[in-house]
Amino acid sequence: MTNVLYIGNALSEKGKTSTTIDTLSKKLSEFCSVKVASNKSNKVIRLLDMVWTVFKNRNKTDFVLIDTYSTSNYYYALIVSQVCRFLKIKYIPILHGGNLEKRLANNKKLSGLIFNNAHKLVAPSKFLESVFSKYGYNNLVFIPNTIDIENYKFKQRELSQLKLLWVRSFSSIYNPEMAIKVLERLNNNGVSAMLTMVGPEIDGSMASTKELARHKKLDVEFTGKLTKEEWIRLSEGHNIFINTTNIDNTPVSVIEAMALGIPIVSTNVGGIPFLVSNGEEGLLVERGSSNAMCDSILKLYKKNDLKKTLTSNARKKVEAFDWNLVKPKWQLLLQ
Repeated sequence: MTNVLYIGNALSEKGKTSTTIDTLSKKLSEFCSVKVASNKSNKVIRLLDMVWTVFKNRNKTDFVLIDTYSTSNYYYALIVSQVCRFLKIKYIPILHGGNLEKRLANNKKLSGLIFNNAHKLVAPSKFLESVFSKYGYNNLVFIPNTIDIENYKFKQRELSQLKLLWVRSFSSIYNPEMAIKVLERLNNNGVSAMLTMVGPEIDGSMASTKELARHKKLDVEFTGKLTKEEWIRLSEGHNIFINTTNIDNTPVSVIEAMALGIPIVSTNVGGIPFLVSNGEEGLLVERGSSNAMCDSILKLYKKNDLKKTLTSNARKKVEAFDWNLVKPKWQLLLQ
């Protein structure tokens, strides 16, 4: 059996949003022996734990998978990848950061150390596959983020009253305050609407978003972090999924909403247009444009046939992300 060490931020039990390391590591365990690091809250201790885990398992690891983001966690990938090189262990960065192109452009030497020496680069989106190809990387494998499609019951939703759902960590890069502005504009247009926002606090954005909602006297529910099962149950009472992010790759929350039949209205950033084609699987607007997002929601509100077409197309698209179809790609890579 292949021995895999998966390096990333395994912090879901510390109140953070569940990420790929939490879900994919369990899936890979179906055909690999998988160890995970790290669940340490402190960033320095987490890095040390990652490095120590690689060193400790150096003689019994076939591949090291490294979740690779564009924020400060980029340096985790840099350091761990170089430890792997020193120990002569094959490593595979999994490319998550919606802003990784900025790293490729501004940190060329460091990026070269990580990506040129990798066994393979796994791109979970066609967006990042195209970005890395543009910068001359040819050791790419496209393996999409995955869901168990059978766990997502598809249903068409009535839009007699708009019930908006936002699911993301409260971080400035995801622009949660834009959701409040969208709701305000809908109300100003005489449309009855409510908003539920799901996700944990990251950088103070939840507090500022709550204050904005309170100041504008808007009907907004903040649930905090929910498990996947909890937010899927919650989604049954909602009929529009809004994604307000400024930077993105291919968020699993959007994939899940597409599987559930919730119409998608999102900003047109990063990997989103590779996942949602405007007018085919959802409606896309310019980054930061609450007015345009409001107008798109009103368009869905008034055109039931459009809503049905978009949600049906979206469900068909994400059925290709089912684990039963994605699993062979990982088996081939890690054989």
